[in-house]
Amino acid sequence: MSCFRVCTFTTVVAICASIAALSAATAQQSSAINRGVVELETSGAAGISVRIAEDLANLIDDGTTRRVVPVVGKGSLQNLTDLRHLRGVDMAILQTDVLDYAKEQQLLPGLESSLTYISRLYNEEFHLLAGPKVKNITELASNKVNVDLRGSGTAITARRLFDLLKISVTVTNDSQEVALDKLRRGEIAALAFIAGKPAPLFMGLKSDDGLHFLAIPFNQAVSSAYAPTRLTVADYPDIIPHDRPVDTIAVGSVLAVADLRQLKERYRNVVNFVDVFFTEFHSLLTPGHHPKWHDVTLVAELPGWRRFPPAEQWLQKNMQAVNAPKADDLQQMFARFIDERRHAMGNPAMSQQDKDALFQQFQSWQRGQRQ
Repeated sequence: MSCFRVCTFTTVVAICASIAALSAATAQQSSAINRGVVELETSGAAGISVRIAEDLANLIDDGTTRRVVPVVGKGSLQNLTDLRHLRGVDMAILQTDVLDYAKEQQLLPGLESSLTYISRLYNEEFHLLAGPKVKNITELASNKVNVDLRGSGTAITARRLFDLLKISVTVTNDSQEVALDKLRRGEIAALAFIAGKPAPLFMGLKSDDGLHFLAIPFNQAVSSAYAPTRLTVADYPDIIPHDRPVDTIAVGSVLAVADLRQLKERYRNVVNFVDVFFTEFHSLLTPGHHPKWHDVTLVAELPGWRRFPPAEQWLQKNMQAVNAPKADDLQQMFARFIDERRHAMGNPAMSQQDKDALFQQFQSWQRGQRQ
């Protein structure tokens, strides 16, 4: 019995030691996986913010100390609420007019003092897709128009826009995919959708579907809230004729940050995100990334809202580099200078090959000046 008790005690000790070692290893692995993680909430997959978040995730992730985890939300207003209250969400891509709406309606008291932004992003286009019987936006009066899910950015903007245009429509709130199917069957007159062009939802449309985009009148009331833009054949070649672009409006978007001042680790993770995002921003302009990155100007401000302090500090320290002209723009300016200079001196024009070679020499000289 004595030997049995000793053996049993030894076995129990060994098991406890194994469990403790396993627990320590699990805790260590969990800590490593969560190191540097930033959660970024986007709108639904029908829009482009998921793709934008994917670009950011690929840019930031270094495999060990930094990582962006995209989270698909239900739309700008819900994303804003999640940013304020949902555990773990650090940043969100929001429509700028939804921020203004939340402030005007006082939906989240104290929002202006707690929420900050890293950068304004791209503009997104208001798409109003109608069936064959509707030729003009005014014909939507008293008809069913789908504006996406309740609380989505599209729902808020569409209601605001129809009010500004004094057009009373019957609103439905299906998902965009369901609404597109209903539009094809004639169950609704149109669907509204805010998304960066070209929106994946519309890429499969054909001219023989009988669906078409409606123009948005740009009157004084609309111009006070939104910017004018167009949908063209380059955006949707199978549904928009080359000689008939569609006038519409643009809605801004912003990368917003939760109030993390009392959460030191998460705050530090976002600071690291800002440093990499701003420093490596130029790489997002290369092929393989969403073309909307070319619309982003890091220094652009969002009136009425505060920038995330570390982002503001980074921009102040690096203002000269941020405002430097892009390489392509600089080369065009250089070529124009050569042309004008030679013309003024009565010299013959320089060939493009010679101008390119001279520009490369200029760049080499410029790099030498920085050393």
